[in-house]
Amino acid sequence: MYMNEELFIDFLNTKEILWVGINFSKAKFTRDGFTLTQDSMQHLFHEWNMMILNDHKKYDIRMGFRKPKMEYDLSAITKLNKSMKTNDILTRYIGVKNVYNDEDMCLYASGISLPTTMKYALSFVVESFNATIKSAAIWVIIVATETQKVVLCEKFLKKPAGIGTRNYWARTFYNVFYDIKSQSFRRWESMVGLGQI
Repeated sequence: MYMNEELFIDFLNTKEILWVGINFSKAKFTRDGFTLTQDSMQHLFHEWNMMILNDHKKYDIRMGFRKPKMEYDLSAITKLNKSMKTNDILTRYIGVKNVYNDEDMCLYASGISLPTTMKYALSFVVESFNATIKSAAIWVIIVATETQKVVLCEKFLKKPAGIGTRNYWARTFYNVFYDIKSQSFRRWESMVGLGQI
């Protein structure tokens, strides 16, 4: 994982956060498990993003990130998601070449122009949905919107569950939020000033 300690301390003292959405522009899905047309893929991207907006209790960003105020602006991420083509995202297998490291993801995230209505923006960047091994790789990224500097970047590996493609993979987002709320946020706080970053 990567953390900018100075910015993260400031983030901890900030009472608001901007959710900018689930970004699929770096994602790879295994062909086994996904029978997608262009329209159905875009529909799933939209549905997964709308879940977060429509079910605040289940996908609780404010509680997970300890922020009393939260707003949404999916415009930048929606534009990126709409640029994706089925041939770009589907692959026979997920290999090492599809795996991003902290440096790759920080460089990518710092290049996205995000809304500046709030000081810090949160997004999930999906690296892969691998139906073969039943695992999702999802990056949690916080960016300082005015400077586009990455505050925090960490990859989570979560298992899907449920019935139907939409709900099956939606479970991975729920699992990331639950992980952050129950343990990872406290872990991040404990790292500040302890030289563990």
